[in-house]
Formats: sequence, structure tokens, C-alpha cells
Amino acid sequence: MTLSIVDYTIIISLFAVILLTGIIVGRKSGKTTSEYFLSGKNMPWWLLGISMVATTFATDTPNLVTDLVRNNGVSGNWVWWAFLLTGMLTVFVYAKLWRKSNVNTDLEFYELRYSGKPAKFLRGFRALYLGVFFNVLAMSAVTLAAIKIGQIMLGIQPIYTVFIAGSVALVFSYIGGFKGVVYTDFILFFVAMAGAIGAAVYLVNLPEIGGLSALVEHPLVADKISILPDFSDKELLISLLIIPLAVQWWSSWYPGAEPGGGGYIAQRMLAAKDENHSVMATLFFNILHYALRPWPWILVALASLIIFPDLDSLKQAFPSLTDGKLGHDAAYPAMLTLLPSGLLGLVLASLISAYMSTISTHLNWGASYIVNDFYKQHINTKASETKLVKVGKLATVGLMIISSCLALWFQNAKQIFDFIIMFGAGTGLVFLLRWFWWRINAWTEISAMFISGFVSIILKFTSIGGFLFYSSSTDATGLMPSYMELPLAVFLTTLLWLLVTFMTKPESSDTLISFYNRIQPSGIGWNKLEELSVNSQIELKHSNEKSKMPYSILSAVVGTLLVYCILFTTGNFLYHNFSLAYILLSVSVFLTLVLIYLWKKIKTDFI
Repeated sequence: MTLSIVDYTIIISLFAVILLTGIIVGRKSGKTTSEYFLSGKNMPWWLLGISMVATTFATDTPNLVTDLVRNNGVSGNWVWWAFLLTGMLTVFVYAKLWRKSNVNTDLEFYELRYSGKPAKFLRGFRALYLGVFFNVLAMSAVTLAAIKIGQIMLGIQPIYTVFIAGSVALVFSYIGGFKGVVYTDFILFFVAMAGAIGAAVYLVNLPEIGGLSALVEHPLVADKISILPDFSDKELLISLLIIPLAVQWWSSWYPGAEPGGGGYIAQRMLAAKDENHSVMATLFFNILHYALRPWPWILVALASLIIFPDLDSLKQAFPSLTDGKLGHDAAYPAMLTLLPSGLLGLVLASLISAYMSTISTHLNWGASYIVNDFYKQHINTKASETKLVKVGKLATVGLMIISSCLALWFQNAKQIFDFIIMFGAGTGLVFLLRWFWWRINAWTEISAMFISGFVSIILKFTSIGGFLFYSSSTDATGLMPSYMELPLAVFLTTLLWLLVTFMTKPESSDTLISFYNRIQPSGIGWNKLEELSVNSQIELKHSNEKSKMPYSILSAVVGTLLVYCILFTTGNFLYHNFSLAYILLSVSVFLTLVLIYLWKKIKTDFI
């Protein structure tokens, strides 16, 4: 595929704007770690919300959506749509708590909630566990998508794509810090959306497709468009809808959808001006992320079933695509090769935008863990701010190198997604309960983390997994279907961390009361503090947050229904089911009014 002068002009102009922004902002960002990693904790909700969306607008996301749609239809997306439930709990319950903690990273929380050597160990180990291990897995998925785009659209070998794309993202992240990431995210979001929508409109109207009506009625597509899985197919229904909604959303840790908030989402909540800005930013993110943004990718994925109906057709069209990188996720960049000059440049620029936004966020977030929660706590406790910023920049380089090497080894986006979900299975409930149950201690999290990893490795990579599970009813050699793998891992992990919790001592009264007074959580899980406060030298303080909690929970429920309603409304408009679409639109308006009413009940007043 050959790029025109117009395409090159669009791409080069984008690079220039991004790097210039990074250089200008970077002059201030490099002064302190608070500026470099949190921009002084004074960011508005709309900017942080767009930054969250742009960050999750990765090059691997349209590829993953395409993989899911081509294999299981539009309903296959419930494996990640289900995370909206934890997203809305984060919005209306946990966003305030995070902002009130006033920590610099979400891992600093550990020495606020727990005490002693276990808390110090947990903070340092989680810094490497999340900031390096899980972080480079997520970045490798993004870089893998860039490799496939480079091979299919530009004929570039993987090693060159990794070097070129990684170098540009690395230079920007190295210079700009968190403020540079957030400010350029604002630009990158609109470029990425314009590219995704433009590509969807053009490709759906190709002569081979014939427009939206012809697309949804095509024999290769008609059985793939349902937003809900086929209820008559028990195995598909359980694996795609029931398990994600009943188990996965609260039990598994996944970047951008952590139960109770965490990672780069928490980083942005912590950077907000105040608690209200933290809540509004996270709500804005969830609406755009789940309800509106996926549809351009879904339409292109459905169209790809007509142009490239199977993997053989992809291989024939793109013989340069190596066998190790051939998968259904490659159909998205394959479709983009059909775009005309100008639009092609815009779409490539949008993909570059998505890549840089996500990688720069992961680099800054991971480096913040390494600096604040490992190096400063365990290596050099007296390091100056200048020294810490330098270490952060070196960590940024190291993370980029490791993730690039992994990207050259992985084959498809779904492979990485499944691995991350499984490896964190069973830990999510701890992240939800630690704010609201006094009995959770440092050993609870340590045991959950290690047990989850151990159980996942046993089930995924040993013969025990093969003995326990079978992949389909036609190959029923195991004891239970493969969709039970995640629930079993969650059950075993949860059972064992509960045993560890009750076998170990609770945190000290002073630690628990200090945490309670600072965060002001509510719920019956803290009733024990009244008794513990008798032996503590710290006075137990109460606030009006307890009266707001029912409204917060109700807001999360209404918010979830609203976003799913918008998701279904948009889909039915695209499918030309106008009667149902208008009914759902009316329900969406009603739910919006209810949510506005509830927001007045729960927002924090600042004097």
C-alpha cells in the first residue's frame, strides 16, 4: 500500500503537534515527582475524562473488538462490556475515596490502610507486579497491534515497527510527563475518533458492502449482529454473558477496569482538582468508553466478514503477514488498506494517536510505581526530587524495551486479554472490600495475589487444566466445560485468602482508625471500630458519608443501566430498528434525569 503526499502531511503534522506539546509542557513537568506523575493534582474533570478514554483507545482495542466480533458476533464484546459494573462503582463509590486519600499513587494506599513490614513489602512488590509485569503485558498487546498494522498496511517488518513506533512514544513520554500525556490525550482523542468514524463510514459504503442496511442483512453477517448472545446456546450464553456479569467484573483485575479503581484510572482520579471532579471524570470516561466508542470498530469488523470471510482469505491478500501474527484481529488493519488517500492518512494518524496515548500513559504510570513505591521506599529513601525524576525516566526506557520484546513473541490480542483476566482471577473482591471491611489486612492482599497467580498457572499451563476442562461438548474428555475455568480459579483464590485473613492478626487499632478518619468510608464493615477505639489513642470521627452511601449505590445501578441503554440505543439506530431505538432513547433520557437528581444528593460541597 502506497501513501500519498496528503497522507504523509497529515501524519507528520500530527507528530509535530504532539512532540511540540510534550516539549512545552515538559519544561514544568520535570521539576517534581508530583508534577511529573500527577500534574500537581489540579486537573479538571473533562480533561481527565477524555484522557481516560484516549488512554484506552489503544491500537489493540479495535483489533480485539474485531477478533471478538468475527468469532462470536457483536455479543462477544460482553467479555469487556461487563466491566462497566465495576466502572460505575468506581464512579459513584470509589472515586471520592481515592481522591480523599490524597496519595501520589494508588499503591501508596497500602501504607495508609495497612501497617508494618507486610504493608511495606506489599507496596514494593505490587509496584513491580503491576508496574512491570502486568504493565508490560498490556503494552505488548498495544505494540503487537502496531506490528500487525505495520505489516498489513505498510509492509514493514515487526522489528522496524517496534523500533520506530516505540522510539517516538518513548521520546514523548520521557519529555512530557503526566501533564504532557493528558494534554496531548485531548488532541489524540479527537483525531482517533475522527479516524475510526471516517473509516467505518467509508468501508460500510463500499460497493461490496452496500451500506448499513445491506451489511446487517448479508448472510455472512446477519447471525453476528445481535447485541445479546443466543439464549438457546447454553455454552455461549454462559461464557459470553453470565460469567462476565456474574463473576468476572468483580473478581478479576484488568488495566483500566480494576475493581474499586486503580492503575492509570486511579492516577487520573488522584490528579483531579477535588472529589467532585474525580467523580465526573470517571463517569464521562465510562459513558464514552462503553456506550459510544466501540460502534465504529464493530461496523468495520462486521464488514470484514464480507471482504475477508476467513483466515485463508486474509493470508492470500497479505502474504507478507507472518504465520505467527495471523489471526482474526488482523482483519481490522486489513480493512483499512481499502481506504482512499487523505482518509488513509487520517486513519493512520488516528492509529498512531491511539498507540502513543496508550503507551505514554502506561509508561508514565508504570514509572510512577517504580519510583514512588519501589525505588523511593526500598532503594534510596533520601533521594532528591531531581534524582527521582531521573529514575522515572530510566524506568520509562526499560518498560518500553521489555514490552517491545514481548510484542514480538505474542500472536493475537485475545491471547493477552485472556491471560491477564485469568492471572488476576479472585483478587478483585479484595480490592472492593478493603475500603469497607476492617478485617482485611496486608496478608489478605499478599495471599490473594500469590494464590491467584499460582492457581492460574496450574489451570492454564499444566496437565491438571487439561484433566479438569473440555473445550466443547464434542470433545468432552474433561470433568467440566472450559467456561468454568475462571469461576473455579475465583472460588479457590477467594476461599484461600479468606482463610489467610482469619488466620492472621488484624491491623492495629491506630492504623484502622487513622484510615477511617481520613477516608470516611461507611458501612457495617467498620462497626467494629467503635469497640477498637476504646484501646486507641486516636479519636474516632464520623461524617455524613454514611447517609450518602445508599444514594451512591443507587447511582451506580442507574448509571450502569443508562450506559447499557445508550449502547443498545446506538446499536439499534445503526441496525435501522428505529422504533426500538426511540424507545430506548426515551428511557436513556429518563435515566439521565434520575442520575442528575441522585448526583445532587451525593456530591461533596466545598467552601
